[in-house]
Amino acid sequence: MGSTLEGRIAFITGAARGQGRSHAIRLAEEGADIIAVDICTSIESVPYPLADEEDLAETVALVEKLDRRIFARVVDVRDKGALQAAFDAGVAELGGVDIVVANAGIAPQQSNEPDRDQVFTDVIAVNLIGVWNTVEVARERMIAQGRGGSIVLISSTAGIKAVGGSSGAGIGYTASKHGVVGLMRQYAILLGEHRIRVNSVHPTGVSTPMVVGNTALAEALADPSNMGNSISNLLPIEMLEPAEISNAVAWLASDESRYVTGVMLPVDAGMTIK
Repeated sequence: MGSTLEGRIAFITGAARGQGRSHAIRLAEEGADIIAVDICTSIESVPYPLADEEDLAETVALVEKLDRRIFARVVDVRDKGALQAAFDAGVAELGGVDIVVANAGIAPQQSNEPDRDQVFTDVIAVNLIGVWNTVEVARERMIAQGRGGSIVLISSTAGIKAVGGSSGAGIGYTASKHGVVGLMRQYAILLGEHRIRVNSVHPTGVSTPMVVGNTALAEALADPSNMGNSISNLLPIEMLEPAEISNAVAWLASDESRYVTGVMLPVDAGMTIK
């Protein structure tokens, strides 16, 4: 186990499975304690199962196995009041916050959308407003502590170029992930004087439940009139493992990147330069 984040506390959204769980484990391996939240229920417009409470409990068990403390709560990032309450309770129990990883997101692309307007609204609400809520509930505490910190916003290759396709979900996904870059840049400027760094990470396809086993997304990807070949990687690898993204998150959270702020970090196997 490393110790580059010893004594620090990380607030992670969407932590029950997939990338969020991977980030929690990796930061815990580096010595951090974790405040973990996840919705743990379905969203009507999302055609694949979201995480459940058993998934979140598994994240807790995996972090505790590393001999790190973890505070976990079921909360929807769209509900700012509930998110604030969960954050405040976690901070009270663990003793502050040094790292924020705004990871929660949905990708409800499918070939035949039942309600184009509703799914667009839901994607923006989770992937953009949810990120805004996550930073907003944490930033005043980070400033008041006076010990700096690192905020990492998980965007996507769809935050660098338009790869979402023609559906309301796809357009919403690209718009939301581009919006995350705007949040990152604005917060980097606003928080720099407090030694709080803000950066975004832009993964290509990652082997998580949001992608693997998501038949609706697979059908959308297979439709050349929809998404076609726009998301193939340059390097000869189909999908990355969550740990590859967590490596970038851990670096941005650590002192090794102490002077890195306001940057878009692609972890995309070269997809965005194709």
